[in-house]
Amino acid sequence: MNRLPDRDLPPGRHRLLKEHLMTEIRRDEPAPARTRTRWLRPAIAAAATATAAAVALVLLPASGDDPSTRPPSRATVALLEDIALAAGHGQEYGTIRDDQFVYVDSKVSYAQSKDGKTTVQPLHRLESWHSVDGTRKGLMRETGRGDWPLDPDARPGETGHEVTTNYRHLSTLPADPDEMYDWLREVAPRYSGQETYQAMFVLVGDLVQSAIVPPRQGAALYRAVARIPGVTVVEDAVDAAGRRGVAITRQDPDNPTRDEWIFDPRTHEFLGERSVATDDYANVEEGTVTSSTAVLRRAVVDEPGRRP
Repeated sequence: MNRLPDRDLPPGRHRLLKEHLMTEIRRDEPAPARTRTRWLRPAIAAAATATAAAVALVLLPASGDDPSTRPPSRATVALLEDIALAAGHGQEYGTIRDDQFVYVDSKVSYAQSKDGKTTVQPLHRLESWHSVDGTRKGLMRETGRGDWPLDPDARPGETGHEVTTNYRHLSTLPADPDEMYDWLREVAPRYSGQETYQAMFVLVGDLVQSAIVPPRQGAALYRAVARIPGVTVVEDAVDAAGRRGVAITRQDPDNPTRDEWIFDPRTHEFLGERSVATDDYANVEEGTVTSSTAVLRRAVVDEPGRRP
């Protein structure tokens, strides 16, 4: 199997980038009490070979008023309902065949750590082609890195199948918000050492960023998120393409960072996501955007490497 260069980790998934960054920053620090397990999706499994060690967490001090335990505000729930309605009436792609590929064109920027110093890379293009039914090899193409293949997804019964992002699997997820919430609560902790609600939040972000989610499942995902404690709103956020929007966010209770999903304030369409440092660490200052993504286009095409 072709593998990625070992010099750094590609931005196939927002969460994996953050974990890699935090690992590099803390390489020389004493081992903490907990270890996070990566999502075992094929899209990131190849990237995971670039990092040999498990991801270490830094536990933040306990607080008597922990924001990660607060129920979402009425304003947050209302915004998520608007987002769910938009997702439920999303773009039509016509008949989607199993032998086709989901194409996602993005701009990305992400942090890397070397010799104890963290830098944020310039914005560049990232394209992906994922098999509609998960049985065929896909493709990733990144400016400055070139092309590399994506292995087929895990099959039913294999480890990681539950969290694959191919269109056919996503169409089997619950369309009822209560059932979706229960599914997230059951599945997310199996593939992550994170706190349960953060694992649920991160899994939803992974599902919606680099895939086409069927409308009913997309609406159910956002309505389920409206029940996750600690979820809140950032009124003004900017994606990697410079588009201003409103963000749904949750403070990571195990790391000094905040994950944000950014939506168009008028149409409530998903624009992208970013991570923001919520405290100083290493040479990263509070407020620094350590990774950023803008989804520019999604489409269905007949073969990997073909653009719409």
